[in-house]
Amino acid sequence: MKNDNLVVIEKEEEVSLITLNDESSFNALSEDLLNKLFLVLQQADEDDSTNVIIIKGFGRGFSAGHNLKEVQQNQDESFYRTLLNISKKVMSILPKLKKPVIAQVHGVATAAGCQLVAACDLAYADTETQFATPGVNIGLFCHTPLVPVSRTISRKHSMQMLLLGELISASDARRFGLINDVFSSEELHEQVMNIAKTISSKSSYVLKLGKETFYKQLNMDLEEAYEYATERMIKNLQAEDAKEGIDAFLNKRDPKWKNS
Repeated sequence: MKNDNLVVIEKEEEVSLITLNDESSFNALSEDLLNKLFLVLQQADEDDSTNVIIIKGFGRGFSAGHNLKEVQQNQDESFYRTLLNISKKVMSILPKLKKPVIAQVHGVATAAGCQLVAACDLAYADTETQFATPGVNIGLFCHTPLVPVSRTISRKHSMQMLLLGELISASDARRFGLINDVFSSEELHEQVMNIAKTISSKSSYVLKLGKETFYKQLNMDLEEAYEYATERMIKNLQAEDAKEGIDAFLNKRDPKWKNS
């Protein structure tokens, strides 16, 4: 029976919480779930009352990656392309969203689940969480998960995860740079919400501008990046919120953002 609630979205103040909700498959990233996730991400990003997006998993873990039963039952190239193209759309849109996206991870995040964590702007996990790109163990190298993973952590750590296919701990994931920090399971959601609310207190216009600058300059050479960043800085300096923020700082008061 088809689950119409594969992805659930809720609001907590100015934070949109997106929950992967297919516990029976360990929140496997099936074609249906990925299609729903793509639409929900767009919805949250276009919501003017949302400043930050959190992605988390329901049940025993964050996500075990693509649904291997679905893959086994659809052994033709057209299905492979359809599944991987919607997966690519989801992973590619995350850095393009106006709103910062945080992964709140527990249990396991493996294969495409690990890919989703790496594709988010920030990531936090509880102490018991484990991560892996284990495709090599079943004769299927993690070709697509390695794209954001290798752009997030060092080459040596990336290849370690990809070639060994072993689970790594949350503390190792933090040491590698795959996640930002580790909290106890009891504290995880509260801590992530505190981080989200801190970000949400900033100007949404400035956050959008800054996130866009960060990702675009990554693929530029040094001179081009500085040229681009200089133009963005000038644009930012001309914004109402920059003028308000500077005045508030100099006059020792809290800023009142216009988000423009």
